[in-house]
This record gives sequence, structure tokens and C-alpha cells, in this order.
Amino acid sequence: MQIEKFYSVDGDTITFSRAQASAFAKGVADDFNPLHDPEAKLFCVPGDLLFAVALARYGVSRQMRVHFAGMVDGGVALHFPPNQGDELVIRDGAGRDYLRLERSGERSQQRELIESLTSSYVTFSGHTFPDILVPLMAEYGVMINPDRPLVIYQRMEIALERLDSAPVALEYRGATFENSGKKGSVSLNFDLTGAAQPLGRGAKYMLVRGLKPYDQAAMEDVVARYHGLKERFREEA
Repeated sequence: MQIEKFYSVDGDTITFSRAQASAFAKGVADDFNPLHDPEAKLFCVPGDLLFAVALARYGVSRQMRVHFAGMVDGGVALHFPPNQGDELVIRDGAGRDYLRLERSGERSQQRELIESLTSSYVTFSGHTFPDILVPLMAEYGVMINPDRPLVIYQRMEIALERLDSAPVALEYRGATFENSGKKGSVSLNFDLTGAAQPLGRGAKYMLVRGLKPYDQAAMEDVVARYHGLKERFREEA
């Protein structure tokens, strides 16, 4: 993965154009969330792209927790602080926080490990919708609002037993869903392996809002529109 082509760098400052961020979402993560459409009125740089850049700059730690604090629009200049300490906060020029990385334990800058872990996680994360979320919502009898879908990527965490194995493979291990009326908390759990041996585990956490009773026909229409975006992208590529 040539992550460098998806952002522009000037010292410790990084910017993502809408075109770069959208190309990452669609071409790397296979994520066709309308929020990542360059023409969208409400646009958001994929959280997985921020995570990928953070790993490329800061390396992999045995324990990592990433908190996403705000939506990054195209062209927003983000300051990535020096690679020091156990907590790193990425902010814009006005001091607004967008991402906080908490880490502990041994660290590694091994390129193969970083790229393999990043690729495995981003591929999994990009297929959250519809592959995982739709069956999960059906199981609990709720769904996002088809007209105003709101799924917020809150945080992710990874705990590794060692840092000497690549390539890294990720295996989805199920989800939990806590329904609180109009909103719900989702946890997607996964295991990591290296050289066919257990390597660690992790989870992705999201908040879904505007929940409604599950409607099969309405949900099928949302999924069909999503796949339609994917097919048009492939035809134009």
C-alpha cells in the first residue's frame, strides 16, 4: 500500500484533498460511504486513512487505542506531533482535536509489519457496511434511518502479543450491539495472526443514531444503492 499518495505533507503538517481521501476509501478500503464522495456537501476523510497515516509515521505499539474526535474535511491542515510519549494528539491549526493515539509497550518501525497490519485492518473496517452491520441490525430488529444514515466511527484498539510477525492476517470474531432507543453502540471484535500463530486481538467501536424498527425492503434499497455506487466506480476506473 503506497499510503503516501493519499495525502500531502509539509514537515509535521498533513492535508488530504477530497480526491485523495475518496480514492483511498473506494480504491483501498472498498468503502463507498456517501460521506467520502468528493462532491458531498458533508464530506469526511475516512478514519481509516487517518489511522493508516498515524501508523506510517509513528509505527506499531504492542497496545494501541485510537479515538476519533471529529470529521476532517478535505484541505484541513493537521499537525502530527513528534513521535514522543504515550499519547499523541492530532489537531488542526485552530487547536481542534481530530484523533488521539494512546499507546504503550514495545514499539516497532518495521515497514512490512506496519503495512501488513494496516492493510488487514483497513480491508476489514471498510466492509463494516453492509457486510457486518446489516445482518447485525436485522438480528436486533433495528436499522439506521435510510434517508439520513448516521454511523459514527468512535475508536479502535489493538493489543499485540509480539511485534515480530508479518504478514498479519485478521479474522472477524463477532459483534456486540447495545440498543439505547434511538441510538446504539456497536463493537466489532477480531483476532490477529502472524505466521499462522496467534498475534493479538482488537475491536472497532461505532455509534449508530436515528434507529428505526427494521424494515427489510427499506434496508435492501439502501444496500442496493450502496452497491450501485460501487459498480459505477468500477466502470469508471
